[in-house]
Amino acid sequence: MAETRKKAAAAEPAPPEDYRTGSNAPDTAGRTLEQALGVQIRTIRRQYDLTVSDLANAAGISVGMLSKIENGLISPSLSTLQAITTALNVPISSLFSTFEENRDCSYVRAGQGVTIERRGTKAGHQYQLLGHALGGDLVMEPYLITLSEEAVPYTGFQHAGIEYIYMLSGEVLYRHADRTYHLRPGDSLLFDSRATHGPEELLVRPMTYLSIIVYARDPQ
Repeated sequence: MAETRKKAAAAEPAPPEDYRTGSNAPDTAGRTLEQALGVQIRTIRRQYDLTVSDLANAAGISVGMLSKIENGLISPSLSTLQAITTALNVPISSLFSTFEENRDCSYVRAGQGVTIERRGTKAGHQYQLLGHALGGDLVMEPYLITLSEEAVPYTGFQHAGIEYIYMLSGEVLYRHADRTYHLRPGDSLLFDSRATHGPEELLVRPMTYLSIIVYARDPQ
């Protein structure tokens, strides 16, 4: 009986706190309203290149109080928040946006991605958009790229952000700036996409690869 209990205990799932990804991204699951307000105030302050002292003086509060607010240690009064947002010249509602906003999700069924033509695309290059972000400061565009037998090389792609490529099938010599990389299935490449890049030699066609482009959203 004791041995049976030991086996049952070993089969029990680990507690939720043990289920974590390998990412170093900060955890936001347990963030309180005070912490969310503090993070948003600090973010806006830094966007305006203001020090804690600059904002505290402009809002008419002490540096110590502002520091505690930004670290989520106290719950500021409505009048204090109004003084801070007036000094920052932003609506008070902007402080609550990150706490109340919906977390979007994009779901695309197999084979139902939007097929689009990207700037600089050549004949035989097919781009299938697999999802899109509805909001936030960053834009992420995941593409499934297929280069057919008729495809021709093109190394003139250049755009803002960073790009990640994961090779699924075929083989290609992929150029980034002044270097080329021989990509086979399972290989990946992460690079600054402001430099010119693209497939230079199509060694085995047809080929498919996943391309994920991330860049800052235009504030306008």
